[in-house]
Amino acid sequence: MRPVSDTPPEAAQRPFEHTEHGVVRPDPYHWLRDVDSPDVLAHLAAERAWYDSATGHLRSLVESLRAEMRSRVPAADRSVRWRHRHFSYYTLLPDGREHSQLFRDWNESVAEDSSVSTPPGDGSGGPQLLLDANLLDDGSGFVELGTTLVSPDERWLAWSVDLVGDEVYSLRFRDLASGDDLDEMVPRSYYTGAWSPDSRHFYYTVHDEAYRPHEVWRHTLGTPVASDVLVLAEPDERFELGVRAPRSGGPLVLWAESRDTREVWVLDGADDTAVPRSVGGRRKGVEYHAEPAVLPDGSTCLLLVTNDGATEFRLAGAPVPLGADQDHTTWWEIRPEDPVERVERVDAFATHAVVSLRRHGRRTLRILPLDDLTGPGVLVEPAFPTGTLELGRNEVFDAPFVTVVDESYVQPPVWSDLDLATGARTERHRQAAPGHDPAPYLCELRSFPAPDGTPVPATLIRHRDTPLDGTAPAYVYAYGAYEAVEEPEWDPALPSLLDRGVVFAHAHVRGGGEGGRQWWLDGRLEHKQNTFTDLAAVADGLAGGLVDGSRIVTRGLSAGGLLQGAVFTQRPDRWCGVVAEVPFVDVVSTMFDRSIPLTVTEWDEWGDPHRREEFDWMRAYSPYDNIPPAGGRPDLLVTGALHDPRVMVWEPAKWVAALRASDPAWSPRLLFRCELGAGAHTGPAGRYAHLDYQAEVCAWALERLGANLYADP
Repeated sequence: MRPVSDTPPEAAQRPFEHTEHGVVRPDPYHWLRDVDSPDVLAHLAAERAWYDSATGHLRSLVESLRAEMRSRVPAADRSVRWRHRHFSYYTLLPDGREHSQLFRDWNESVAEDSSVSTPPGDGSGGPQLLLDANLLDDGSGFVELGTTLVSPDERWLAWSVDLVGDEVYSLRFRDLASGDDLDEMVPRSYYTGAWSPDSRHFYYTVHDEAYRPHEVWRHTLGTPVASDVLVLAEPDERFELGVRAPRSGGPLVLWAESRDTREVWVLDGADDTAVPRSVGGRRKGVEYHAEPAVLPDGSTCLLLVTNDGATEFRLAGAPVPLGADQDHTTWWEIRPEDPVERVERVDAFATHAVVSLRRHGRRTLRILPLDDLTGPGVLVEPAFPTGTLELGRNEVFDAPFVTVVDESYVQPPVWSDLDLATGARTERHRQAAPGHDPAPYLCELRSFPAPDGTPVPATLIRHRDTPLDGTAPAYVYAYGAYEAVEEPEWDPALPSLLDRGVVFAHAHVRGGGEGGRQWWLDGRLEHKQNTFTDLAAVADGLAGGLVDGSRIVTRGLSAGGLLQGAVFTQRPDRWCGVVAEVPFVDVVSTMFDRSIPLTVTEWDEWGDPHRREEFDWMRAYSPYDNIPPAGGRPDLLVTGALHDPRVMVWEPAKWVAALRASDPAWSPRLLFRCELGAGAHTGPAGRYAHLDYQAEVCAWALERLGANLYADP
């Protein structure tokens, strides 16, 4: 590593101890929690200055990578269109701008069947600019849109924006005929929302000071926000609320969910006096998702995806509750559990239901006629090897097709119309990737045995000229929590690694959802250690003749950052570099602190440390509580963001401080990139700003890997 004249920051140690269950845990950097303190802000600024200084020699490489990555992004990029009744909508990223614009055009093909004979608005039919996110920037450089929902009558747009990165969204309502926003503004809203069928009301969620969406409110257009009506409140701190409107125009769907339990209600959104009615009550460990459907005989019901008696979920039916709550005894079986299929969701259209499922680790769709929900239907597989397939945005209930999107790590997204009767694809739109040719890249799935014998899959991506003979460096990515699946999505940054002879490996470790619900159960709570040993097993397997075992960098974000902290501690010998982005590393202290955003809702994922057994689980792997001995450590890059509401910035700051103090000789090889201004959990917003961040991280990794840094890709 190139020497610099400065020395790393050294945080002061101030005596502080935690005592729980008779166990004393020293915490000399507890004072870093006070992020409003000038001392803390000065320390974070010093860490950022050290990062900037220590990476200054990489500036040329960063610029090269940035230019390459940006070159794969079209100057102007238009999305595929999604249809409503009268208009088709699309987004446009203008040339040279960071954020998208929302447009619409008049659907001439539906004008004959429409009660509206001329286009609403100015009558021209479009294109009509509805919202330009670039104009929302208040100078911070950060703009993140939350909700952008058009009303059923297509006169109104509900839209929300976060200008800081703390996931607090201000909600507005725009008259699409005039382009003006109404005076009323909801200052604090969260992600989900729904219009009433008559377009008079908008339902939205509000999060509390712990960032838990705990209330659903109803706003009536043209009235003061102070007059909004509370529709549903969730008192249990482990549960979060959401609301959505089905495309059928039927009742709104509301839900409360924890990590392993869910309750669903339906609500007549057009009836001001209606109250939510429970679909099946709440039972610990039972999840269900409800989708209103209109059956061929004209009757309505709810299609349910549930794990009630089915680890990998099954498809059931339920009546729409009328007048009172109902329990699960009203449900009936439609499709029983198939152990090789993790059923994820169901979407109902006029003639068919589309079931999204994970089959043998891959996202797949099954199309079922509503008059034969128990039959085999049509199974639709991803178009690309090691790729993914999912439903696009489909707002029209009675369309004979649905829009789907295929992509992979090296294949930009391709949108197609999928015939509901046959499953045939008709391509509609490809995302442009100037200068990128997917042909030179090879993608394959391999598996490597964990210590308990479980095969752990990993997707390997490389240039066809890069051999798997033990000579190439490897860049390993993993997450492994919440049953989340990071799908194989196109990334314009990835070819810059592959073209330099790096093998990219995405390790599908336990705790994620790649292997279905059981894959998650085997990597959470008391089984969390499996996540860490799975990643090490993949790296060890790669080092056993496929890649150069002395040149492996591993990377992960948030819960994946915890994974990096754990393998940094437990297997420092395996890595030449570790990238821990916004890492959740002070596990025990955070899970004890109910005042920290999202803590209580996380107990079902990590454990509740107030219970001694669960305290012991977490203390055994928490990186901040397990600082490794000095010597033999790999290089480490840590990131954090001052306004991050998911992993408080003091977690990486405390961990970095403890690591520095415990090994002063190694300390210069530890860098902490702290975002001091507006910035989100996943890094800078905007297509170019995020690629610039990626260029920084990749440059640091390439230097550790000893790749041919400046070779022409």
